[in-house]
Amino acid sequence: MAHDGQDLTISGGVLLPDLLALTGAALGPVETLLDRAKTRVRALVEEDGRVSGQLVETHQTAAHGLAWLATYVESLRQMQAWAEKLVAEEQFSEVEQLIHQIAFGEYLWQLHGGIQMNQGEIVRLPDLGLTMEDTGVLGTEAVATLMRGGNTQPARLRLVALMQERAAELTVGRTGLDDELEMIREQFRRYAVEKVEPHAHEWHLKDELIPMEVIGELSEMGVFGLTIPEEFGGLGLSKASMCVVSEELSRGYIGVGSLGTRSEIAAELILAGGTDAQKEKWLPRLASGETLPTAVFTEPNTGSDLGSLRTKARKDEAGDWILNGNKTWITHAARTHVMTVLARTVEGTDDYKGLSMFLAEKTPGTDAAPWQDPGISGGEIEVLGYRGMKEYTLNFDDFRVSGDNLLGGEEGKGFKQLMETFESARIQTAARAVGVAQSALDQGMRYAQDRKQFGRALIDFPRVANKLALMAVEITVARQLTYFSALEKDRGHRCDLEAGMAKLLAARVAWSAADNALQIHGGNGFALEYAISRILCDARILNIFEGAAEIQAQVIARRLMA
Repeated sequence: MAHDGQDLTISGGVLLPDLLALTGAALGPVETLLDRAKTRVRALVEEDGRVSGQLVETHQTAAHGLAWLATYVESLRQMQAWAEKLVAEEQFSEVEQLIHQIAFGEYLWQLHGGIQMNQGEIVRLPDLGLTMEDTGVLGTEAVATLMRGGNTQPARLRLVALMQERAAELTVGRTGLDDELEMIREQFRRYAVEKVEPHAHEWHLKDELIPMEVIGELSEMGVFGLTIPEEFGGLGLSKASMCVVSEELSRGYIGVGSLGTRSEIAAELILAGGTDAQKEKWLPRLASGETLPTAVFTEPNTGSDLGSLRTKARKDEAGDWILNGNKTWITHAARTHVMTVLARTVEGTDDYKGLSMFLAEKTPGTDAAPWQDPGISGGEIEVLGYRGMKEYTLNFDDFRVSGDNLLGGEEGKGFKQLMETFESARIQTAARAVGVAQSALDQGMRYAQDRKQFGRALIDFPRVANKLALMAVEITVARQLTYFSALEKDRGHRCDLEAGMAKLLAARVAWSAADNALQIHGGNGFALEYAISRILCDARILNIFEGAAEIQAQVIARRLMA
């Protein structure tokens, strides 16, 4: 096998020759297509030389389609970077070659014929205002070769055959990460297999909180302080390391994979916006797991429109803050120690400028008695999936917050402080989605190998194998886009666009993988006793929280045209 991307062995037309040269040559046309799409969509939404929010909403299909087109282009860029890195390290084996060519073949066809925004919506290039002349840029020999020969049934079947041979490996295909990160992956995969997976389905079916024993073990492993600087008691590791940890724990159970995200975002808020005293008080507690946080932002009638929040905080004569209002969809609210609460403190405002962030201390509760403090009450929201931490409504009725716990000591900075965490939050959600998708592939692969129909294992039927192959390919694409956004964050680069794209794609991939894995299970997949029923429910939330897919696409589109 050659390692320079040239003269790859063709086995029954499975592998394309000159693969990296072909995929590299295909990037130019798709990048040109994206540039033309930006010009066309901007013409639809500009007014007096500026992007109009009203016109973006009027032309939402075009704007959101542009976001998806840009996400596909960035995905292909990162797949090319991944392949070139593996070639340089002499690790570009047949598995990686097949994943690479199938990814390009499939996504180029979708660019040409319609991008699957979700299971019910396809956006096509004319929806973006692109003409036949505009789309003609895709008519190159490299693009045509990849569309014709990249994603073929023989290629997919060969990939699945190799997947069965390499079943002991942690991921399908090499990730391209360094040895340290792969050691972290192995450690947390081992923990998930031994301590999480055997119990996850029971926790889900019984709708139980994740045992404190597990939280204690994660604390000892450093999960809660992974990216907190060492000076504050953390490990000071990279965002990429947090991606690997979140991915592997979510592969075991998304509830466990999301525990670290709570502390990650709370710590980010305090690091970016807190006073020195707040950092010294809270960060070591978060890092050790001694203090468990919960985020209290969403309200019943606002959803993603945070500028319309109505919960209010007023200062009393003693200098403390008194909270009044209602919140909803608060994860892990009962047994946590501190709430990051977004509330309105500036009288006469009805937008983002009047919001402030608080570090509101509370007493941890139990299932039987979740609320221990005066001025706070609420109820559990029963949910399909994403269990293990539970979701709650919260009511504040003259709930007292110490005057020292206004984040940063300044009013009116809350929304800005929250915005500074969005990159990390969306990277983490993308990583969790990759883990859920990988879990679906694990279950689908296992069942397809074990289940016999008509005297053959299910995996021997091409349409079953096709599903498994495309799961593996899209998981790799989403993983590379997620790692890229995390590495950009680690380099100190602005990455809200990349993080949003990673979250947008990975959430769709997770749902698609879970849905296809359940289909492989047939009727058994619809039975509660099978883990895939839980994974399907868990996957569904990923397109909603941390910015619904529609909101995410809107944000990406606005950034692209800024």
